Amino acid sequence: MAKTSESGAFVEKFILQPTSSSQQLPLSGLTFAVKDIFDVDGYVTGFGNPDWKRTHSAATLTAPAVLDVLEGGATCVGKTIMDEMAYCINGENIHYGTPTNPCAPDRVPGGSSSGSAVAVGAGLVDFSLGSDTGGSVRVPASYCGILGFRPSHDAISTSGVIPMAQSFDTVGWFARDPAVLNRVGRVLLHLPNVNPVRPSQIFIPEDCFSLSSIPSARTTGVLIKSIEKLFGGSILKHVNLGDYVKEKVPSSHHFMAKGNDHAYNIPSLAALSSSMRLLQRYEFKKNHAEWITTVNPNLGPRLSERIWDAVRSPEENIGIYRSVQTELRAALTDLLKDEGILVLPTVPGDPPKLQMDLASLEVFRARAFSLLSIAGVSGFCQVSIPLGMHNNLPVSISLLAKHGSDAFLLNLVEALYDTIQEEAGFAEKFTN
Repeated sequence: MAKTSESGAFVEKFILQPTSSSQQLPLSGLTFAVKDIFDVDGYVTGFGNPDWKRTHSAATLTAPAVLDVLEGGATCVGKTIMDEMAYCINGENIHYGTPTNPCAPDRVPGGSSSGSAVAVGAGLVDFSLGSDTGGSVRVPASYCGILGFRPSHDAISTSGVIPMAQSFDTVGWFARDPAVLNRVGRVLLHLPNVNPVRPSQIFIPEDCFSLSSIPSARTTGVLIKSIEKLFGGSILKHVNLGDYVKEKVPSSHHFMAKGNDHAYNIPSLAALSSSMRLLQRYEFKKNHAEWITTVNPNLGPRLSERIWDAVRSPEENIGIYRSVQTELRAALTDLLKDEGILVLPTVPGDPPKLQMDLASLEVFRARAFSLLSIAGVSGFCQVSIPLGMHNNLPVSISLLAKHGSDAFLLNLVEALYDTIQEEAGFAEKFTN
């Protein structure tokens, strides 16, 4: 099927006007796109797969998240391409085409909200809506050099969004401008305007950055200089997150028995990743096994095996997964307190090349999910912030705040952004 827009971001173009013409609305004059996982009244939600679209009827209601931004004054211009059934973080789709990464055309755009990220990165819209279960907003934001926000779990209604795995599903969004990111967040989260709050502590886990192939001068170095300029260096703290999780999340030991001893992994974080992916697989099976086995859809070769593995997986006792979630949220809440921030690499390195060999991709994915599972399992909010380019490829860093601290995190990003970009520019000049 042919792509229908510049950069191949869109699967379907249409116009949905704001529900009010008032110029006083917070999103007035802004355009946005919607991942093809959100229901829009009168359109079939495609879920990244033609067989899904063929076997489902048009939606009769529009997802509340989409309605919220329309009521906020924004105009929707269409639906964007996504990975099939939201089951990948690469952004490649054999049916509709892979959206072109605006920063690096020979690299994947990241998924599963690939088209939504590309639409923003290519300047086609002011912001876009995506969903993030295992990393589907944070990863493409990083790869495409834009801002991406995953809110606290359950902070935004996922009604009218096809579920992938409800224990982790969130409605996220992308923007190029931190002020737009903040305004969209306040509409989606129904937040009042509040004054920015100074962070109390900013934790930098050196072990997590050891998973990244990007030099520290282009990641933590940029952030540390920015924090020192704005808030002073006394709030910066260094921590070994792997050791902390190993001590404070005893239920995770259940997932450390085997397979987590590779040199490219931190065992306790790999255990978080294992628990998250197993629970995702369990919930995905509950949601979609009947349709998959009945329809036997045409799936991309790299996805087909994983999706069928999920469908055929044995029933799980999910109690142990819930314990990991509860313990991790309590542990990180205790670490960060009210205005603490945890800094992480969004992803462990450069965006993979298109059609990268599977062995290399699996190593990269293992590292990525060790990092992505921290917010996924805890339910904390996370934002990916671009740091310019390194060796002509996009670089990013992430900030996490405790569950329910979305307004604090959005304000902090807006306060930090210009300084971070200035420092990133200096670093880019002297390290490329």
